Amino acid sequence: MTDTDRQEALSRYRIKIQPGRILIWTLLFIGGIVMITPLLFMFSTSLKPASDVYDLRLIPAHPTLSNYVAVLTSTGFVRWFFNSMLVAVSVTCSNVFFDSLVGYTLAKFRFRGRRFIFLAILSTLMIPTEMLVIPWYLMSANFGWLDTYWGIMFPGMMTGFGTFLMRQFFEGVPDDFMEAARVDGMNEFVIWWKIAMPLVAPALSALAIFTFLGNWTAFFWPLIVTTSSELYTLPVGLSSFAVEAAIQWEMIMTGAALATIPTLLVFLLFQRYIVRGVMLAGVKG
Repeated sequence: MTDTDRQEALSRYRIKIQPGRILIWTLLFIGGIVMITPLLFMFSTSLKPASDVYDLRLIPAHPTLSNYVAVLTSTGFVRWFFNSMLVAVSVTCSNVFFDSLVGYTLAKFRFRGRRFIFLAILSTLMIPTEMLVIPWYLMSANFGWLDTYWGIMFPGMMTGFGTFLMRQFFEGVPDDFMEAARVDGMNEFVIWWKIAMPLVAPALSALAIFTFLGNWTAFFWPLIVTTSSELYTLPVGLSSFAVEAAIQWEMIMTGAALATIPTLLVFLLFQRYIVRGVMLAGVKG
């Protein structure tokens, strides 16, 4: 290779190195480190004995699994895990079914008051959750839902956001598909289930993931509506480790580490659907 060829190759290499791209990747790397550091400290603290909790070293000096054994055998963690999973899965299934059904109705049927109903549903998004707690509690008390699974789940069985999201996606489904199905003799429920639903799979995936994660980490309403420890969800149960005498940080971090595993699995397995659903929701919105 001649000196001229070598200089041309070096010049092309310099052109590919863009300072702006390097800066962006550097900032993203630093941001990633900042975001993942608390997670690493959580797992690190879960492996420390109580005497080493305030040792800020990332690698425990005396690692132990006794905290995990204690959480799984000496507390109600397994029951709390089951409660959270039951509530999160039930509410997610309800949202996917009812929100998509209402969204399909508002998108594909023309009837008087359709826009008013849609605006009324959207208006619920502007009401802070804290303002709804008292009506929810009074309703639960009147119907005998306090300290029950149904009392925990009913406020989230349908959501305005899910209805809005599904309605926007169903708007993009061509009406020709539904007309062809009606000509073939299908009823509306079968058309919705077999024709329209597969066409909005990315939106359904995003709605299911966001709903599951939101209910898995819910704390405020389950804390208010439940009184017996047998019905505690994970966030409420873990808060019981913070007693007046002392805060059991090693137990809290161990329980939080175990509770984080399902959310990490959801993100790792379905991150493609999360990104695609968010992107499409932004385009549709």
